[in-house]
Amino acid sequence: MNGKNIIILGIESSCDDTSASILINGEIKANIVAGQSVHKKFGGVVPELASRAHQQNIIPVVDAAIKEAGIDKKDINAIAFTRGPGLLGSLIVGTCFAKSFALALNIPLVEVNHMQGHILAHFIKNKENRYPNFPFICMTVSGGHTQLVVVKDYFDMEVIGETIDDAAGEAFDKAAKIMGIPYPGGPLIDKFSKTGDAKKFKFPISNLEGYNYSFSGLKTSILYFLQKEMAKNPLFIEENKVDICASYQSTIIKSLFKKLVKATRDLNIKQVAIAGGVSANSLLRSELNRIGIQENWNVFIPPFEFTTDNAGMIAIAGHYKYVKNEFVGQDVTPNARLKI
Repeated sequence: MNGKNIIILGIESSCDDTSASILINGEIKANIVAGQSVHKKFGGVVPELASRAHQQNIIPVVDAAIKEAGIDKKDINAIAFTRGPGLLGSLIVGTCFAKSFALALNIPLVEVNHMQGHILAHFIKNKENRYPNFPFICMTVSGGHTQLVVVKDYFDMEVIGETIDDAAGEAFDKAAKIMGIPYPGGPLIDKFSKTGDAKKFKFPISNLEGYNYSFSGLKTSILYFLQKEMAKNPLFIEENKVDICASYQSTIIKSLFKKLVKATRDLNIKQVAIAGGVSANSLLRSELNRIGIQENWNVFIPPFEFTTDNAGMIAIAGHYKYVKNEFVGQDVTPNARLKI
């Protein structure tokens, strides 16, 4: 089938999702994701359990992607894999599989930065044929990262702001845990917020200079607030859950946009995108559109399937590196703290 086609197998294993994707000429033909429910009872990802689950899932997931795409493994031109950042044990599984498969097929190996993958998901072919123009600012928000990135080219990216402590996604999950909301808590806080009053309770927004974020103070604030209120009324959380969620979520989203608006004004960039798992949040998406109209931005929001960790974003990054002949050797190793 190959001919002049560029067929990339993408592999993502940075945290607790095992994913494989087939990309043909920039178009997704399969994007398979296997989650790991084992972490729910622990209220967060357990690294050792995650890496074991990746070992179980990776071959079935890759096999399913190849079959769904309707290709033969011999058609694949290159294998793109997440080198980092992420959980080291999880990254090792994906890296070792990618190296072994590339060696067996005698095809090139492409390393991908996970955070660059999130941003480049905007260039996966879509029905609208809408893609950001360079330069654009991407607000990348996930469980482990919160960054403002100026994207000058596919691999020319500058982080101008990031969290100095906790990520926004972590702030969602920790608050959910305090309130007894199951893991992962972010989507459930979003769900409860839809019927809540976002102005009912006040939480602090950090006042850092520049474009950096901080969410540790917000996490401490909700902990002390709930402890104080529960001492007076043990049913406080249950009776006020939707309002607490709405108020807390609103504070996180305001914090994010405060820095984003400042950056776009200071740098005079009107192309604005969001990426990462938290970009699936409904308030984040609606506020991006609302503020985008107010600030005259050209806004880009990825489809839901490309917001959370997935191999489609790794495959598209791999596609652009393949075109530039940017390959790595069999001596490549994962890097849990890989920077953009």
